[in-house]
Amino acid sequence: MRIVKIMMVTLVLMGLLWGCATNPQQKPVEPVPGAPNREPTISLYVKEQGIKKNIKLEEYLAGVVAAEMEPSWPENALAAQAILARTFTMENIKAQRVKKLHGTDASTDIEEFQAYNPSRINDKVRQAVASTRGQVITYRGDYVKGWFSACDGGISATAQEGLSYTKGPTPYIKAGARDGCLAETVPENQHWRVELPLQQVQAAVRKISGTDPGNINAVEIVERGPSGRTTKIRIGSATVSGPDLRLALGSDKVRSMLITGAQVQGNNLVLEGKGFGHGVGLCQWGANKLASEGKTPQEIIKFYYRDVDIQKLWD
Repeated sequence: MRIVKIMMVTLVLMGLLWGCATNPQQKPVEPVPGAPNREPTISLYVKEQGIKKNIKLEEYLAGVVAAEMEPSWPENALAAQAILARTFTMENIKAQRVKKLHGTDASTDIEEFQAYNPSRINDKVRQAVASTRGQVITYRGDYVKGWFSACDGGISATAQEGLSYTKGPTPYIKAGARDGCLAETVPENQHWRVELPLQQVQAAVRKISGTDPGNINAVEIVERGPSGRTTKIRIGSATVSGPDLRLALGSDKVRSMLITGAQVQGNNLVLEGKGFGHGVGLCQWGANKLASEGKTPQEIIKFYYRDVDIQKLWD
């Protein structure tokens, strides 16, 4: 009997040890130094009115989500956008980027910060923000860059490829994520074509490179990144960054750098491509598709961001 008891205790101990080996405890989430543990009131520069006002952060985020994403979309897609927008806001406040411009924490100028339109807020948006209250995305104890684009053309990009971003490492960006967004998005994102006057193209090249491309009678894609995006393009005699050229020519016209055709026709540069935006981080049309498939906001975030934590700063 004694031997039986000893064997039973041994088996229990072995089971416990095996459980510890196969189910290791999760590492504790690293807190962000200086992060608030209560909802902050932020200062907002309202460009449209030329005024500054104070607003609760969660109230501000509802106006951002409503402006940045279609308010009628699935709530989980809106909630993923809320987490991202909250992260973007906190990361930028910490860096004091807008503080240097207007003396405020945030701005409604989309070239400086995020879009903001409280008139589009509906019950879905309010619930999406409320259900993710206080949640931000972090990587090793710091906020991630809250990048997103409208439609990544079916495949996401690295920060360097999509944005020419080289200021620091962004290992949390999951490049090469295939979300099938082209099957869901609007036709103008599935295929677009634009004709740009060569005079405008010459001015853009001079602006970003400081050199004159000369007589533009040819265009050539010199380099593509891992996702197929144009990273370098030769315009006349000058070679420039693809993302820089897109911004200089107008990101609403050159919808992405997933270029499928480039040629000079008469007095125009003709570009064709797919997608809309830089393709780095979350894809909004992809988030819409994933939410429709039943994915949670956190699962949507982690589809586009790797090895990140989603932590709750305040209740």
